[in-house]
Amino acid sequence: MSAEETGKISVETENIFPIIKKWLYSEKDIFLRELVSNASDAITKLKKIALSEEFEGGNDYKIDLNFDVDQRILSIEDNGIGMTSDEVKKYINQIAFSGATDFAKQYQNADNKAEIIGHFGLGFYSSFMVSKKVTIETKSYKKGQTGVIWSSESGTDFTISPINKEFRGTKISLYLDGDSGEYLDKWKLKELIKKYCDFLPVGIFVQGEKANREKPLWSEEPAKIKEEEYKDFHSYLFPFSGESLFHIHLNVDYPFRLQGILYFPKLTHELEASKNGIKLFCNHVFVSDNASELIPQFLTILKGTIDIPDLPLNVSRSYLQNDPLVKKISNHIIKKVADRLIDDFKKNRTKYEENWNDISLFVKYGVLTDEKFYDAMKDHLIFKNSEGGYSTTSEYLEKNKEKNQNKIFYANETEMGSVYMELLKSQGLEAILVDSKIDSHLIQHLEMKNPDWKFQRVDSEIADQVVDKEAQDQLVNEENKTESDRIQNLFLSSLPTEGVEVKVEALKSIEVPGVILLPEFMRRMSEMNSMLNREDTKNILKSHTLMVNSKSPLVKSALQAFEGVNPEKGKKLARAIYDLSLLSAKVMDEKDVSEYTKRTTEFLQEIFSS
Repeated sequence: MSAEETGKISVETENIFPIIKKWLYSEKDIFLRELVSNASDAITKLKKIALSEEFEGGNDYKIDLNFDVDQRILSIEDNGIGMTSDEVKKYINQIAFSGATDFAKQYQNADNKAEIIGHFGLGFYSSFMVSKKVTIETKSYKKGQTGVIWSSESGTDFTISPINKEFRGTKISLYLDGDSGEYLDKWKLKELIKKYCDFLPVGIFVQGEKANREKPLWSEEPAKIKEEEYKDFHSYLFPFSGESLFHIHLNVDYPFRLQGILYFPKLTHELEASKNGIKLFCNHVFVSDNASELIPQFLTILKGTIDIPDLPLNVSRSYLQNDPLVKKISNHIIKKVADRLIDDFKKNRTKYEENWNDISLFVKYGVLTDEKFYDAMKDHLIFKNSEGGYSTTSEYLEKNKEKNQNKIFYANETEMGSVYMELLKSQGLEAILVDSKIDSHLIQHLEMKNPDWKFQRVDSEIADQVVDKEAQDQLVNEENKTESDRIQNLFLSSLPTEGVEVKVEALKSIEVPGVILLPEFMRRMSEMNSMLNREDTKNILKSHTLMVNSKSPLVKSALQAFEGVNPEKGKKLARAIYDLSLLSAKVMDEKDVSEYTKRTTEFLQEIFSS
């Protein structure tokens, strides 16, 4: 090439570049990602050539970013493979432009900028998002080549001519437009390099200062990485977020390429489960911190990195959702997570139980929403139990099979000291403890999957083992009524009748005068309503049963007074027993408590004044 050439790239460019600027304006930072990653590619290509071919200029590879505030020029320079005049015409005027054309045609009628999650292929022409003029000075590594300068002020017309350039490589100079002065700032540029290009395998310098880490830990062999290195990398990626529980290193070459490290964070609140801390990369270049198409929703609490070289990132999310590669990757991640949890369960059960509070929420959610995860984890779901330990449902049933007969008693952890739990414990029975809102759904899911299992809340009915069958009275009075009939009559005549059923049983514990039983179905409905913040939760709980203990001395005293000289006192005592049962069941609202307090005060005054 001996003289300057001028030309027009394509008639279509007049329509295409306005579209590119329109759609990418709010994300114009990515021009730097594109240009720096192109520079890195040029160096990578030269490194491969260096394995079989000699060339001048040494192997101190680097990328330099410099700027001139007065001239409003930002330059990105590499000492990579460089280009000849013919290669500039091919890669800049033809191939790079075709990438821009494809992008613009795809999105010119799009309604949602959020659909654009990556722009690889757009490449060099993203320069015009921030520039009124762009020049390329380049020289091929090949011996005997001269330098070339390409220049364009519009992206449509260009000039290309020879120049004297001493060293191989490429320097792109951006003459920034009036809206892009922010890129003439060292700290802004270093921040963008850290975000997008931190792990590119070459040193990147901004005004002479090193700006990137270079080596991503996920590309190393897992067997050679120390635990401390994983911790340090987590702290680097997510400063001030505390330590992780453990991690999974992803490293797959076939049938797809995938690398990454996923960290399991400690959760201090259920709301943290909605956070997405997974950074998505393509060939070490940051693309997005939203990996929702690749990561099942139940795993979005994880933090870490995923690098997928073969993912077509310049397509819409709707495409990704149907891409078979994405589905394969998602399934692989689910399997690796399940494998890690199962391995911990089998090899270090104590540690698994220590971590359960932090991992249980996403495990339960995964079991509910993903069939393959359920199949893998169904035998490794653990629950706290009332004995202070942990057990799977199978372990619980095996331990209690002679007593419970496939019933799995359960209660909230806050009910450990309740009258229901005391009744169970008094007969050597135990319950599993549920402690999150998702458990109502989980219990129903487990029952559906295991028809032989029956979860029974401790306050839904009295366990058969708690009832003293031998003490059930058969004696009748002169009116042919048993003691139980008479107790039932007392309470029915003493209580508000709406929604309240009265049953009488002889319980093995005489310390409990009565308990409120809430139907299993209604209780689960109540908890689901509470989860949905519905206001009718308390109203659902108004329909209940009062189970009266015929062996209780207090009940016997109430019956004696009712049938003796002070029937009114017997009725008030029966009402007091009912009130105490409601308090224990925690189903009184503010108004109920106020009325109970007033009623009890009057009753106590009456007792002590008589």
